Amino acid sequence: MPFSGVTEFNLLLAYLDEIGSPGAFVHPSHKKFSDSPAFGYGGFVIPEDNARQFGAFFAERKKQFFQNDIPDDVDPGRWERKGADLLFAKAYDERPQNLRLLGSLISKLRQLDGNLFYYAEEKPIGTPKETNCGPSEFHQREETSMRETLNRLANHAHSLDQSMLVLMDQINEKSRIQRLPVMYAHILGRATEHKEMRRLIEPPMHIDSKLSSNIQFADWVCALVKRAVEYQLVEDSRYSWIPNASQLSAARGAFTYESKLHLCGRSISDLHHSEIIYAERPVIDFLNVSQENREKLERVRKATLR
Repeated sequence: MPFSGVTEFNLLLAYLDEIGSPGAFVHPSHKKFSDSPAFGYGGFVIPEDNARQFGAFFAERKKQFFQNDIPDDVDPGRWERKGADLLFAKAYDERPQNLRLLGSLISKLRQLDGNLFYYAEEKPIGTPKETNCGPSEFHQREETSMRETLNRLANHAHSLDQSMLVLMDQINEKSRIQRLPVMYAHILGRATEHKEMRRLIEPPMHIDSKLSSNIQFADWVCALVKRAVEYQLVEDSRYSWIPNASQLSAARGAFTYESKLHLCGRSISDLHHSEIIYAERPVIDFLNVSQENREKLERVRKATLR
C-alpha cells in the first residue's frame, strides 16, 4: 500500500534527483542518444522527525558495504557510490548483494513512514532532427517535469495534511539562478486556485550530495526508477531482471500514489506508483498486439488482390 496514513508529523521532507537526462533518446545501444527513454525527477519523502535517523542508517550501511572501496584518506560520509554503478546492467547476476543493500534501505524507509517517489515523462524516440527537438525543447522538458513533480508532491503533502520542504541535488549556479524564479512563479501562481500548493514551504533547495546521505539515496532511487522505466519502454531492455529481483520486493507498494510515468502520445494509460516494477509491460504488449494486427490486415489485403 502507499503511505501508511500517519499524520502526527508537522513537516515532510522530499529529497530529489534527476531521472535520466532531458536530451534525445533512440535506444540504449545508440552511440550518441542512449541515456534514457524518459526524463523526470525522483527520490523519496520522509517525515522531518525521521530524516536524520534514515540518513544515519544509510551512511552506516554504505560505510560497511563499501569498506574496501572507500580510500583511507576520504571521509566515508562524503564518499559516494552513484546509483548507476550500484545498479549496473548485470548487477542481478554479478552483484546481487547490491540489490539486497538497496532493498534493505527501502525497507528501513518504509519503517520510518517514508515513501519512494517519481515523476517521469517519456521522450519521443529519435534523434533531435527526427523528433524536431533541440535545446529549447529539452529545457521545456525540464521545466514541465519539475512543475509536475512539485504538483504531485504538493498533492501528497495535502493528502496527509502536512507541509513539505523539497531538497534537490546541487546543480551549477547558472542553472540554479535560471530555475529558481520559474519554480517560485509556478508555486505562487498555482496556489491561488490549487490550495495544495501552499503545502510547499519554498521552491526546492539545492544541497551538495557529498554533504547529504539522503540526497545520495535519492540518486539510488532515481537509478532504480530509470532502469524500471527502461524495462517498461524498451523491448530488449538490459533490465528485464527488475520485476524478478526478490531483493527489491520492498519497493512494491513503497511509491506514493502520485508517482507517475507519463507516456508520450500513446493510446494506453500512463503507469502509476509501483506499476513500473511489475512484470507486466503494457506499452510493449500493446505494440506487439498492434504489430500482429497490422500483419493480419496486410495478409487480408494481399489476399483480396489475388
